[in-house]
Amino acid sequence: MNRQDWIKSLQIAAIYMGTIVGAGFATGQEILQFFTKYGQWGTIAIIASTFLFIWLGNKVMLLAQQIKAKSYEDLNIALFGQRFGSWISIFMLVVLLGVSAVMLAGAGTVFYENWDLPYQLGLISTCIVCFFLLRKGLTAIIAVNSIVVPIMLIFTFIIFFDTLETPYTSNFLRAHTDFPLWTIVSTPFLYTAFNLSLAQAVLVPIGAQTSKPSIIKWGSIIGGIGIGFMLMVGHIALSAHMPGITQFAIPMGGIARSLSQVVYVIYICIIFAEVFTTLLADVYGLALQIHERSKLSINLIVMFVLILCYLLSQIGFGVLLSTLYPLFGFISLGWFLLIAIKKLS
Repeated sequence: MNRQDWIKSLQIAAIYMGTIVGAGFATGQEILQFFTKYGQWGTIAIIASTFLFIWLGNKVMLLAQQIKAKSYEDLNIALFGQRFGSWISIFMLVVLLGVSAVMLAGAGTVFYENWDLPYQLGLISTCIVCFFLLRKGLTAIIAVNSIVVPIMLIFTFIIFFDTLETPYTSNFLRAHTDFPLWTIVSTPFLYTAFNLSLAQAVLVPIGAQTSKPSIIKWGSIIGGIGIGFMLMVGHIALSAHMPGITQFAIPMGGIARSLSQVVYVIYICIIFAEVFTTLLADVYGLALQIHERSKLSINLIVMFVLILCYLLSQIGFGVLLSTLYPLFGFISLGWFLLIAIKKLS
């Protein structure tokens, strides 16, 4: 590949990482629940998840490229057939709207709990910035992730090197667990399925708009390894602070606060940025899906979606999260299996 192709691969990798590394990941809560609580087995599960992210992320984008998918509905129809694919896409549209509302509620919570600013100000200002950025389409998502992901990686390195100085650094290799084996074996599949099925809202249009399979291939490899690296570093850091770290709603925040106030302030900004990048990706995917069905203006659809998210975010972060995520997890497994067995032409 030439230099320009490598730049495009790195951009795909950044978007892939930025879409997967959402608010739940950055807080450390996802890592704790899916991996760290399983001790040394969690380490093996992360390695398995990394391979799955590389393999299936590549496959999703290549399938989208081959069928010239305009949105994730085209991919779902190719996987499930016309009838069931349309129903699955409608369901995903509703869930993506809910997840977008969760992200917006998370942004408002950062304003209120960490910056001592009104919750409603956080919602409204985030919606306004999101709307104007998405007027530029996929270009805006690439630009934002190109900034946020490197900052997230820098912060990850800071946490990693600090953890190396603690006496419990090797906990991730020797901690035991009482959880049954079947839950440990299933966790990389559940985690990858859930995150990839959500990420397809932005991965599908990226794949469809990329000209060369080699660009997608290396974007998936670099992005998958990057996701795995951040998972592992978070897991190592959390394992070194187990079991006390489980008392924190934002576990990585507890670690960051112990380093210094400056690192903690930067961390909170990163949390907001991760919430924002996930919101951008989900709203963009929703807008493309609705545009394909209605042919309405993209800008008008984005405005409408953001207004709906604003109204839904009044319900609250916790209620939306606990209601939507478990339901979507079951559907994700079926989608995961069909992606896995689908043959590329």
